[in-house]
Amino acid sequence: MAVRQGRPDGAVGLSAVLASKRLGAKRIIALSRNPARQTVAREFGATDIFDERGDNAVAAVLELTNGIGVALECVGTGQSMATALAVARAGSTVGVVGAPHGSDVPFEANFWRGVGWQGGVAPARAYIPELLDDVLNGRINPGRLIDFETALDCIAAAYAAMDERRAIKSMIRVSAL
Repeated sequence: MAVRQGRPDGAVGLSAVLASKRLGAKRIIALSRNPARQTVAREFGATDIFDERGDNAVAAVLELTNGIGVALECVGTGQSMATALAVARAGSTVGVVGAPHGSDVPFEANFWRGVGWQGGVAPARAYIPELLDDVLNGRINPGRLIDFETALDCIAAAYAAMDERRAIKSMIRVSAL
């Protein structure tokens, strides 16, 4: 079971849901308040979705998992890092996928439970041959993450759409030169 944290329903987090399913996770919990992104999370393999944050999210996840689970924090916030550490099984390690924004890791709260965290740069190019086969054969569809398209001269609108959470990931079309 994997609990997806962070910008709960951003491109990295939704990719983590997809990867968790692809790697065989039976229960995948995503935190999301956005109905359109909840739909993508379910399509990618989320079995449970909670829209709570903070203590309410921790309580909901712990009730569902009985405290036995692992967690990923995916380019989120300090609150999402604290949530991931709080819901992870005692003695486990939270996987940190990307650097959380404005995070002070709450070491004291997790010291006695033995919960740690680990992250680093992924060797993404090494996975391309295996993943490309899955994409080309229709086993996964990461293209679902692209939900906003514009021309190069409107690139500011693409960034604004992602920042305002109107888009998961933007595609910029460049005209032939």
